[in-house]
Amino acid sequence: MAHEFATVVRDDHVLTVTINRPERMNALHPPANAELAEIFDGFAADPDLWVAIITGAGERAFSAGNDLRWQAEGNAITVPATGFAGLTSRWDCDKPVIAAVNGVAMGGGFEVALAADIILAADTATFALPEPKVGLAALAGGLHRLPRAIGVSRAMAMILTARTVSAAEGKALGFVHDVVPAADLMAAAQALAAQMCALSPLSLRASKQALLAGLSEASVQAAYENQGKYPAVGALFRSEDLREGPLAFAQKRKPEWKGR
Repeated sequence: MAHEFATVVRDDHVLTVTINRPERMNALHPPANAELAEIFDGFAADPDLWVAIITGAGERAFSAGNDLRWQAEGNAITVPATGFAGLTSRWDCDKPVIAAVNGVAMGGGFEVALAADIILAADTATFALPEPKVGLAALAGGLHRLPRAIGVSRAMAMILTARTVSAAEGKALGFVHDVVPAADLMAAAQALAAQMCALSPLSLRASKQALLAGLSEASVQAAYENQGKYPAVGALFRSEDLREGPLAFAQKRKPEWKGR
């Protein structure tokens, strides 16, 4: 299927999605958001896709967030139910998503990156939630995900000053997993995805779901006691892969994961 505002590459179990509006620094307007939501709907529904990578076209920007020029031109701003880029409100996606941040990640663009499970950043990448500069607020998850990633005090300082943070500082603060030379970014993201694909996909989904759901529990004890109720955990314990893992270990061979 052809896309207008994104490119999609499928390589075995990995889907690489590139926001493709470089002339507007990959800013997102309603048609782009709708298209990306459809792409990630397909990713979530396809049992043969285990990991997604999201990045931006060109060298300047991952995404500059909401397309303010589109809004200033009098167009209505609408966002799909699954949020910016089809990710910021996609609460039920238990598959791993990697954000390969290749440049500016501002406002909604930073919020898209924060909605991923792991942020890899080029050494040229920058991050900010500058919405207060234009009379807005980071209401696509940034106000909630950033303090959970780096702590309330440091997040408050970033948000209330709208300051820009380098990739290196992002790693020091804790929301960036690793920083690599810009030329090596996609290779690093693909290598990370390959590491994930060598593991049981159902184990990864169960782990992600239990981790995120457990954060909303009142205590570690509650999270521990309730984890068996999570759908991805139940799917893991009913799966063929649960038998394949120990069998492969006993036979001293690599497991052949089926994701079911």
